[in-house]
Amino acid sequence: MDDLQRLDETRDVIISAIAQSMVIYGVTPSVGRIYGVLYFAEQPMSLDNIKDQVAMSKASVSNGMRELLDTEMVIKVWRKGDVKDHYIAEKDFFRNYIAFFKKKLRQERNLIVKAIEQTQPIFEDIANNSSDAAVSKTAKQDLKNIKDSESYFHWTMCLANAMESGEIFDYFPKNNK
Repeated sequence: MDDLQRLDETRDVIISAIAQSMVIYGVTPSVGRIYGVLYFAEQPMSLDNIKDQVAMSKASVSNGMRELLDTEMVIKVWRKGDVKDHYIAEKDFFRNYIAFFKKKLRQERNLIVKAIEQTQPIFEDIANNSSDAAVSKTAKQDLKNIKDSESYFHWTMCLANAMESGEIFDYFPKNNK
């Protein structure tokens, strides 16, 4: 086995580990493999180049690339003289982690806040106007539970903001040796 083949096989081990670890964050292994291939790419790659490396259909690579672009794990770059889009991996894992979790924290908050805004008036109406004492009591408890969750959402927004500003690294330094 020559050194180039050994290098490729060694990279494949890391690419597979990256793909498997991304499953923890809700990313499919195939999308993780696309990221892994781009992570080791020495030059920006087109969808066709990526497709050949990961042995997936161009449509699957394109869908995976949209997901990676959306999470800011890859960047679309322009290459002079080429009309095809090319991509590079964002190799800063700190940045990837922060971008991913900022987005997820804000999505979670927005979903729950929207549901609370939609349902809170109904809970209040039932709590205050129900002729069934047990139902009224349950609605009051539900309102209390919603109120109690506000501190969690405030905390998650503070966390997301600290991630975005970089303040988080004041408490958890990148090079904490």
